[in-house]
Amino acid sequence: MSIYTNKHNGKEAEFYADLLSHLIKNKLNKGGKLILDIANRGNSTKNHNLQAALQKAISRNSRKGKHAATKVVFNVQNHSTEPLLNVSDYFCWSIQRLFERGETRYYNFLKEKISLVVDLYDADNYANSGNYYTVRKPLTKANRLK
Repeated sequence: MSIYTNKHNGKEAEFYADLLSHLIKNKLNKGGKLILDIANRGNSTKNHNLQAALQKAISRNSRKGKHAATKVVFNVQNHSTEPLLNVSDYFCWSIQRLFERGETRYYNFLKEKISLVVDLYDADNYANSGNYYTVRKPLTKANRLK
C-alpha cells in the first residue's frame, strides 16, 4: 500500500491538509498576519479543509511548546485570474514529476531557484535533516518514490 493510502486514506483533501500544515507550522510564532494565496483546487481548498490544515499546524507547533501568535488568512483564488499562482504550480509540478517518475529535466531547469525541498516521507534520512534538499544538495533521480 502507498503512503497516500495508508496515511491519508486515499483522500486528496487529507493529503493537501497534511502537507499544508507542514508548510505553515513553523510560521505561526512570528506574530502579525500571514496571508496565503492559494489556487482553487476543488475540495482540497474548501474553507473547512484549510482550517483543518491550520489546526493541525497549530497542534504540531504546540507540541514543541510554542504558542501560535500569527493570524493566518487563506485567500483562495482562481489560477486564471491570478497568473502568479501558475508559476508556483509549475515549480511544484516539476518536483512532483521527479518524485513520481524520476524525471529530472523540469526540476533541473528550476533547481537554482528552489531554496528548499523537505521530503516528509523520507524517514530513513530524518537524522541531521538528511531529508532536506537545497541548491547545494539537490534532488536527484534517486529521490523517486518507490
